[in-house]
Amino acid sequence: TRPLTFFSYAIGTVSETNLPASHSGILQQLQQWGLPIAKQNKVVKGVRGCLHYYQNILAQRDALPFDIDGVVYKVNDIEQQEILGFISKAPRWAIAHKFPAQEALTKLLAIDIQVGRTGAITPVAKLRPVNVGGVTVSQATLHNQDEIKRKNVRVGDTVIVRRAGDVIPEVVKVITEERLTTSQPFVFPNKCPACNSNVERITGEAVARCTGGLYCPAQRQQALQHFVSRQAMDIEGLGKKLVVQVVENNLVNNPADIYDLTHEQWAGLERMGDKSADNVMQSIENSKTITFARFLYALGIREVGESTAKILAEQYNLQKLQQASEYELQQIVDIGPIAAKYIVNFFQQAHNIEVIQRLQTAGVHWPDSIAKSTNEQTLTSKIFVLTGTLSKMSRNEAKSKLQQLGAKVTNSISKKTDYLVAGEKSGSKLEKAKKLGVIVLTEVELVELLDNL
Repeated sequence: TRPLTFFSYAIGTVSETNLPASHSGILQQLQQWGLPIAKQNKVVKGVRGCLHYYQNILAQRDALPFDIDGVVYKVNDIEQQEILGFISKAPRWAIAHKFPAQEALTKLLAIDIQVGRTGAITPVAKLRPVNVGGVTVSQATLHNQDEIKRKNVRVGDTVIVRRAGDVIPEVVKVITEERLTTSQPFVFPNKCPACNSNVERITGEAVARCTGGLYCPAQRQQALQHFVSRQAMDIEGLGKKLVVQVVENNLVNNPADIYDLTHEQWAGLERMGDKSADNVMQSIENSKTITFARFLYALGIREVGESTAKILAEQYNLQKLQQASEYELQQIVDIGPIAAKYIVNFFQQAHNIEVIQRLQTAGVHWPDSIAKSTNEQTLTSKIFVLTGTLSKMSRNEAKSKLQQLGAKVTNSISKKTDYLVAGEKSGSKLEKAKKLGVIVLTEVELVELLDNL
């Protein structure tokens, strides 16, 4: 086991209101409860105080027993935090101030081309291993064809490497003074290294893509890894190494093929036996009962992540989603024109419909039609904000019930807000809602609303 430790830095949703009125006070309360907090936290005043604190922590950085990539400034007064609210998921009352990225010199040994799940062609720099901020770096992203040209990167160059945000290694700059006279510009491939299909770049996009689709083994592998992942179909035991084997052995060409493989085929793979095959087949069987949101996410539609998949599942059933137009999709909160275009295009492809039908024939289903059509969700697209203490249910329970009926629950009041549910000690959000003309519901009125739907 790993000797993991953590620092408490905030309190999430609470039903009690007798907590300290400041962030620093809450940290002290957490410490009194026996929870660890970072000793380096400090209350300061103004921009000058923030910058002095930043420089002080930066000077301590290398001596700290853990890695940090910056500091976070927070408004200390909790009531002021509530007034400031959030932008999407980001608080207006907190901001990160990152430290300069740590850099090192090394040699670029080769440029490899990787093919992603959606066919994206990504150049990757293979480097002579070098220590950057306590981490050994042997490869770094070059992003795309334009970046290679802009930075004038060539094999054999001496380059400056840094960890962007102290996480992702990237090539920052070439030391051209040390370049060999025999070096040649890198020629970006026009054929996929995995399947030899044409590589195309759509006007306006920075990324070039393989046109091979599921014919391309690299895309198949990535698509299958995504399909079986925990956030998608959650097929336990079917990891990357096993996915690679079924692709390389031409046992699986698309996700539906997974459900057709026999016990003998699984048991015949490297490092597999009867017991392992039994476990994988049981996991595959278990995956057949899924939510519609996770099924949509598993399909790997471009621009449809977990959040977007959940939104779609709250608005549509499968049949209606397949028939939805770009215009109709764009009427949904958080679905933009790019996502709408990819969703429509996905369901217009005959081979995608065939895969979905095969999955359903294999038994993949979502009980009780968790996805609801638009006319079945009477709170569709209505925006709610919850504030204060609720006595009959927690705020998380209220949020879940509203979302099941198609509503969107946000953290901050705006002109777009339809309803504010005000519990006891509602504070500043209630005042702001009244000023903006937002409909205010008591907890009793919320319960009546939910009971009548």
